[in-house]
Amino acid sequence: MKQRIRIGVTGPDRGGLIAWLMTALAIWRCGARAVRITPKRRSDPDKLDALVIGGGTDVDPFHYGQESEPEDRQPGQHNTLTDWAVGLVLGVFRAVFARHSGQDYDPERDRLEKDIIHHALLKRLPVLGICRGAQLMNVALGGSLHQTIGHFYTEETSNIRSILPRKTITVTPDTSLQRILKTDSCLVNALHNQSINNLGTDIAVSAAESNGVVQAIEKREHPFFIGVQWHPEYMPQSRTQQRLFMGLVRCAIARAYPEH
Repeated sequence: MKQRIRIGVTGPDRGGLIAWLMTALAIWRCGARAVRITPKRRSDPDKLDALVIGGGTDVDPFHYGQESEPEDRQPGQHNTLTDWAVGLVLGVFRAVFARHSGQDYDPERDRLEKDIIHHALLKRLPVLGICRGAQLMNVALGGSLHQTIGHFYTEETSNIRSILPRKTITVTPDTSLQRILKTDSCLVNALHNQSINNLGTDIAVSAAESNGVVQAIEKREHPFFIGVQWHPEYMPQSRTQQRLFMGLVRCAIARAYPEH
């Protein structure tokens, strides 16, 4: 009898409860089991079938040879009734259960996740990076980040920050991401104020905004190494976004049971 596929989901020691629960739900809907991983809650990566590198605080710019820059956050903008309902519930829960450490960076988590990413590359584990996770995947392979992205926008095209799917992205043709999402464009949410700058080794852009802000990346010649700037776990109402988790689980099953 096959064992249920185990997907490691990384996060912080403090906070991140709603992101963890929503990610675990998305994985459960695909027939797999989520395993929570934090700096104080380690898990043997050799016992995992795939990974989700979760969102959270900014990646320390030390890891890509820069010093910290001041933020230039812009106010968010808050589509269907379902989107509004899901966004409202998740927004309230995120506010209630948020836990802030008072630090801009999380060095222990940075180290943990970089090690896990390199292990996944060595073992060819499927990896999905979400927001910060996508950024760290790029950094782990030698890339860098835009610490702020306000300069990409104008008054007419402000940097939307919303848990609701309000930002339009274009998916790069003939990429793994396009084959998984089965679309050339879609609406996504936006909760971060950083983005990928220089690409890491063998990393390609698989989605972007019209102004050039990178919204997704993937690694060439890898079965599943995809990072997205948005938060698919906060869009459980979207079949398109659920396909990301289903693609991850299917790749993990193919790796674990190659005879099938």
